[in-house]
Amino acid sequence: MTLDGQHVVVVGLARSGLAVACFLKRHGARVTVTDRSGEQALGPFIAQARRLDVALELGGHRDETMLAADLIVVSPGVPHTIAPLALARTQGIAVVGEVELAARFIQRPILAISGTNGKTTTTELLGRMLTQADMRVFVGGNIGTPLVEIAGQDAHLDAIVAEISSFQLDTIDRFAPHVAVLLNISPDHLDRYPSEAAYAASKGRLFENQGDRDIAVCNGNDSRVQAQCRTIGSRLYNFYSHTSRKGTSGFPGAMITPHQITARIPGVTEAAIDTTHSPLIGPHNRENIAAATLAALSVGAPPAAIQKTVDTFKALPHRLEPVGTVAGIHFVNDSKATNVDAVVRALECFDGPVVLIMGGRNKGCDFSPLHSPTQSRVRKLIVIGEAKEKILHALQTAPSHGTDSATDLTAAVRQAFDAARPGDTVLLSPACASFDMFTSYTERGDTFRRAVEALA
Repeated sequence: MTLDGQHVVVVGLARSGLAVACFLKRHGARVTVTDRSGEQALGPFIAQARRLDVALELGGHRDETMLAADLIVVSPGVPHTIAPLALARTQGIAVVGEVELAARFIQRPILAISGTNGKTTTTELLGRMLTQADMRVFVGGNIGTPLVEIAGQDAHLDAIVAEISSFQLDTIDRFAPHVAVLLNISPDHLDRYPSEAAYAASKGRLFENQGDRDIAVCNGNDSRVQAQCRTIGSRLYNFYSHTSRKGTSGFPGAMITPHQITARIPGVTEAAIDTTHSPLIGPHNRENIAAATLAALSVGAPPAAIQKTVDTFKALPHRLEPVGTVAGIHFVNDSKATNVDAVVRALECFDGPVVLIMGGRNKGCDFSPLHSPTQSRVRKLIVIGEAKEKILHALQTAPSHGTDSATDLTAAVRQAFDAARPGDTVLLSPACASFDMFTSYTERGDTFRRAVEALA
């Protein structure tokens, strides 16, 4: 791809858009950045963009700007279906995302991880396994550093480990990871996708450009994932949490038991990974470990490096993160749980009663699948935010000690503390986005932590 002298329009500023603009300027492109937000909302990104000497168009996307472009690069936060982009496509103008642009300039193998839940943990876990194996690795993508920041500068690396979201997959063209990991698919982002099927199909695009030398690592127990794997051209390694098969002899993939993961890569290796000392809790994290193990083994990481990583890798912030114990009551921050399935998975991790704090901005999800888990595991439910009435309607008869609502998260923590008993867990696992009350799930989780500290 030649960028020198080309007019490239970057749609959406923020972190990804700014990184793309920097990359394009380094390659000699004439860059226009357009964003529907105004200058005040974009804050420090505006000053950084001006230092790059790019054209800025704020407050909306102009058709004439799109039609004057040689190439359009879309940030993940911008729906790829908006009218100005659709118009550009009708005129034959290429519209790609940051991941697609970056991949065309990356030479080293890409190991891409996607799924509704567990992406970040698995990405960081895999990166740590490869680093422990003395491999030189870049870890980024949808987390931390945008992929485009390593594009064209990866000669010194052995591998690229990247979290990839469905929004990023919407705007790929030739993106073909050497190893593609699909952890799970459950309803999410239905405020952006027209149906669950459309969302699942977006996830399935992870495999569409792979060849027979590439590898797909997939959840063998997830029917939605398996539906996306039926026609792939890569080598398929499934991991199973529950199966009637014994051992791994005769098939590629991994078997998960409560204490061990047995993984087999045909012609490469077979490994038994002990999970009894892992700081990561819950069945879903054993799936994450199995997926990362298969990916790591497939690119040559030795079992000893994988085992050492499993023994020492701790939960990431805002993902079932213990934040304190007050008066014998345990507080856990799971602010990143922004969909229903994530809350189901979180509740599976606790044997004792849970006081659950939920709520925020609904992403189009149905909360009724939480009725049975909350009925069996939740002592009391406390709801906050825009979605609280919908949650109460779906779950009001489920918790053994009923439901309550709170004006804000700090008040919810206090109410949860009053409702809990020694030995209980107060769990923030919202099943919702944070944007009704906070700027991000991290701000929400930090607020929860401060509220717990104030109790002590």
